[in-house]
Amino acid sequence: MSIRVNVRRYRELFVNLTQRELKGKYKRTILGQLWSLANPLALMVVYSFVFTFIIRMTPEPGDPSGLDVFPLWLLCGLLPWIFFSNVVNQGMGTLLANESLIKKVYFPRSVLVLSSSAAIAVNWLVEMSVLVVALALFGAWTVFLWLPMLVVFMALLAVFATGIALALSIANVYFRDTQYFVTIALQLGMYMAPIIYPVSLVKVQSDRIGPLFANVTLLDIYRLNPMERFIAVFRRLLYDNDWPAFDDVIACVLWAAVAITLGMLVFSRNQKKLAEIL
Repeated sequence: MSIRVNVRRYRELFVNLTQRELKGKYKRTILGQLWSLANPLALMVVYSFVFTFIIRMTPEPGDPSGLDVFPLWLLCGLLPWIFFSNVVNQGMGTLLANESLIKKVYFPRSVLVLSSSAAIAVNWLVEMSVLVVALALFGAWTVFLWLPMLVVFMALLAVFATGIALALSIANVYFRDTQYFVTIALQLGMYMAPIIYPVSLVKVQSDRIGPLFANVTLLDIYRLNPMERFIAVFRRLLYDNDWPAFDDVIACVLWAAVAITLGMLVFSRNQKKLAEIL
């Protein structure tokens, strides 16, 4: 059964689970969902200090936006990465967290992962809205013209991340070590994508080293990272206010399609046995 069918047939359960995730996370807090801004803002302050005053790295100004504000440049890549990381991390553990519910009632187990992704997406929407306003206040008011495209790629990233979360949630049921391996991989992955540094630095080193084998360069291998493509698109739309590169667009669409297809395939083949394994 497809994701669309699951959500449509069990939409009430999906909505209730999503609301449970949203309300439970910030229950009895004064600021509520505003706490979702705390982590990216804290990281932005730390990285901005390190890379502005210590390492002194400055990316190219936005073209054609003209923006030259490192914290905003950083957030354009940091927010998509944090969303991806949260969806994978929380989605991976949602089956174990709902073990008692799975054993008591029948429903498509994928709804648990989907509701987790939806709750994180709501918080991400708030964060991205704040970022868009900040970009406009600093002079990139044309960012509003790119909002439709931004929403499309936010949806693509959500599909990509959810597909990975679906597959890993099954792997985590069979092999509980999965969550620890993935946590480490995500920590390393943040530095393997151009989040806190521009991809131009990788290109400089790639040109210096030359081809690794045949005509394949370090940059070619680096760009196999799906999040590199997504971050490139988000920076192009938000910071540059321009069309993303065509090959980046195609790569994002293909990665999202592959991830959700494989994720649903792995999940559908194993979800009937979850109650027994858990």
